[in-house]
Amino acid sequence: MDFSTMDRGQITLLGSACSVMLTMHFTVQLLSQHLFYWKNPKEQKAIIIIMLMAPVYAIVSFVGLSDFQGSRTFFLFLESVKECYEALVIAKFLALLYSYLNISISNDVVPDGVKGREIHHSFPMTLFQPHTVRLDRSTLKLLKYWTWQFVVIRPFCSVLMISLQLLGMYQSWISWTFTIILNLSVSLALYSLVLFYHAFAKELEPHKPLSKFLCIKGIVFFCFWQGIVLDVLVDMGVIRSHHFWLDVEHVEEAYQNVLVCFEMVVFSVLQQYAFHVAPYMGDAAAKLGQKNK
Repeated sequence: MDFSTMDRGQITLLGSACSVMLTMHFTVQLLSQHLFYWKNPKEQKAIIIIMLMAPVYAIVSFVGLSDFQGSRTFFLFLESVKECYEALVIAKFLALLYSYLNISISNDVVPDGVKGREIHHSFPMTLFQPHTVRLDRSTLKLLKYWTWQFVVIRPFCSVLMISLQLLGMYQSWISWTFTIILNLSVSLALYSLVLFYHAFAKELEPHKPLSKFLCIKGIVFFCFWQGIVLDVLVDMGVIRSHHFWLDVEHVEEAYQNVLVCFEMVVFSVLQQYAFHVAPYMGDAAAKLGQKNK
């Protein structure tokens, strides 16, 4: 392959394609391990859905990059696919935490050993909630609702945004309104997950949920704020396509898709450690530990 004969657009597409393939490689590798040691379907189903987030983001971004001349509605649809999957991942992560604690997600029954633990809210939530609350059934249910509201709001907003775009009514101020609403919604969902983690930190410690949560939060917040920054830079005229391979009108989507393709390789590697199959290997893990000694 002669890179000297390729233009910048072709090289970018090739690099992005290689990134997608690497992301798929690391994800399939981890997926095959979990399928081989299929010991806890309830937990591992949630883990598989979560770790597929990186390849979903990478593939959708590459499709958008391959058709950078596509309509605004097309890009909006691709973005909605990623973000709706993001909502599913957050719901599954909460279900995974409930599974680790052996708590029914429908009954919200708090174990006697942790009932009454203090939960400390931080600003700006202290404007609406007491600074300190006690963990009970109603508190646990509230944390669950705070998480699930994003699972409902995200798809609803996606359908509404695409409908407005098709009707030619998707103005700039409407776009920023949706951005603010969705940012507040996802922030509340992630905030509730943090509170849930702190409330059950001792019980969850053997499962190392923090690294799992950071993988999810990293993808969600990093991609979201990266998109916002790119939108601002394009509006300010800092980023321009110069007509060499990007359509000026869609330059922010193209840059975002390129960056996401490369970034998902990093997150797929991090998931190798966060969602390691060792807890489900049983005797095989013990033998491997003895062999390493």
